[in-house]
Amino acid sequence: MKRILMAGAALLLGGSAALAQGFSGEQREEIVSILREALRTDPTILRDAIGAMQEAQRAEQEGARRNALAASRDALFNNAADPVKGNPRGDVTIVEFFDARCTYCKTLYPSMQALLQRDRNIRVVLKDLPILGPNSVLASRALLAAQKQGKYEPLYDALLKLRTEPTEAVIQAEAQRAGIDWARLRRDMDDPTIQERLQANIALAQRLGLEGTPALVIGDALVPGAVELPELERLVAEARRRG
Repeated sequence: MKRILMAGAALLLGGSAALAQGFSGEQREEIVSILREALRTDPTILRDAIGAMQEAQRAEQEGARRNALAASRDALFNNAADPVKGNPRGDVTIVEFFDARCTYCKTLYPSMQALLQRDRNIRVVLKDLPILGPNSVLASRALLAAQKQGKYEPLYDALLKLRTEPTEAVIQAEAQRAGIDWARLRRDMDDPTIQERLQANIALAQRLGLEGTPALVIGDALVPGAVELPELERLVAEARRRG
């Protein structure tokens, strides 16, 4: 009876077809009729059915995400072109997708800095993901151009601390303050390979189902949003334990 009621809820809600598969048209009509009658006597059935369907969808999405992470390990952890901070030989790697304009990325920044100061055995791979408009793209292009001068991290630090829009004039001032050759940087920002790298990061984020920034990959865990230092340390410890 429980399976029948769950299948009927799936039919009424237009949700997961998997619960209602295996029934003929007449059987489906009968199931819906039974469900309607049951709901009149016990409305909690619908609540429980919705909860079960949502849980099944969450489990399905989590499984798909785990598979996507496993299939994308090389792109996440082993792309030699990606900028790295922390210990390049660290025993735990954190992949950080960020947008230089993102308020939550700026909120996460101090916690990440503190984590690297406390734990000298962490490697952080930085993935520029400019999703918040033209100035985001401009900032990402500047960062990847600065990498050609060995100055990615100083400019990254400056832009993540920035509390104004990263316009070209602002980026120029921050770049020059960091000792970056602006004329060379401006030329390199138009290098087609930089746009290709940004497109690759966007495609990778889409495969992983990322819905915004920041997003961290720590071991086998995908962590959306800004998290506090204690949670970062817990996730690192768990990744280290798993090896």
